[in-house]
Amino acid sequence: MKKKNLILVVVTGLALGAAGVGLMLLGNPANMGFCIACFVRDTSGALHLHSAPVVQYARPEIIGLLLGSFIVSLVTKEFKARGGSSPLTRFVLGFFVMITALVFLGCPLRMVLRMAAGDLNAWVGLVGFVLGVYIGTLFLKNGYSLGRTYKKNAVEGAIMPATQVVLLVLLATGSSLLAWSESGPGAARAPMWIALVIALIIGGLAQRSRICQMGGFRDLIMLKDPHLFWGGLAIFVAALVFNLAASTFNLGFQNQPIAHSEHLWNLLAMVGVGLGSALLGGCPMRQLVLTGTGNVDSAITMLGFLVGAAFAHNFGLASGGEKIEEGVRVSGGTTEAGRIAVIVAIVIMLVIGFAYSKKKETAEA
Repeated sequence: MKKKNLILVVVTGLALGAAGVGLMLLGNPANMGFCIACFVRDTSGALHLHSAPVVQYARPEIIGLLLGSFIVSLVTKEFKARGGSSPLTRFVLGFFVMITALVFLGCPLRMVLRMAAGDLNAWVGLVGFVLGVYIGTLFLKNGYSLGRTYKKNAVEGAIMPATQVVLLVLLATGSSLLAWSESGPGAARAPMWIALVIALIIGGLAQRSRICQMGGFRDLIMLKDPHLFWGGLAIFVAALVFNLAASTFNLGFQNQPIAHSEHLWNLLAMVGVGLGSALLGGCPMRQLVLTGTGNVDSAITMLGFLVGAAFAHNFGLASGGEKIEEGVRVSGGTTEAGRIAVIVAIVIMLVIGFAYSKKKETAEA
């Protein structure tokens, strides 16, 4: 059974890597064919939660990922409404995971896609991500837990998938109720129906395989189990092959699409993403997939993502893709507010880690 699931994890990873490059070639932003943080940010803008005009589009990839998981979980009878595990704390963690991801300019999935496209800044981010996950494992070893979940009414578990159906109708009809970017990353779009179908397939595969990039490093560090890690490696290999074949591989730190080369903040921002994901029990993509299976706590986390994305752009925390002219950066990069936000996020995550840890009592002699 484990070997069968390992194959499914690798297949899911290969599909994600191929989709990440394929959707980029079909029109999605460069090195951003599939990015949970960026696409939740775009969706947040489409819902008028922020007013940054260049990042407003209800991404079908987010809709498809969640609905794909929902449909498969219904078919396999794995849909179970449950929740109640420190929901407000999960909201806060989701909020700060999103803010730190937008300072880095990508979630763990985009980090790997950027690595596979030759962006060396993403490799710096990887160091930070692994460090953040490692810190999270220290809390887990010390008894960290957000508490147990409880069975909920099935209607509650289906609320978030239902909202995605409504959003899909608005998207498909080109509704004026949504905001639509006319330029910038939000205007770079693969054909909607193709993106939706690809995301539905990946959502179903991710639900069955349980793939999670945070989980891959967590299990490797804590249990010496590389099971999920192979999925992350498969994403990298597939994306690298496709980038080389499409001549979209560009090795270097500068002149990378929608990225910046401030190494310290690339590293620290991804420490926040890794630590927050470890404390949540899953990376951003895993949270969306779990939402589709009826996990209300993950749905609350997803709301934290949406609000965090809006907050990041409304208050100038998100970084901008840097522009280099004659070796000098003329625009883009992190903001002072964004750098402060990263530090605040890490401190709050550490406080949560300590607050929810229970040291094992020493047995009496």
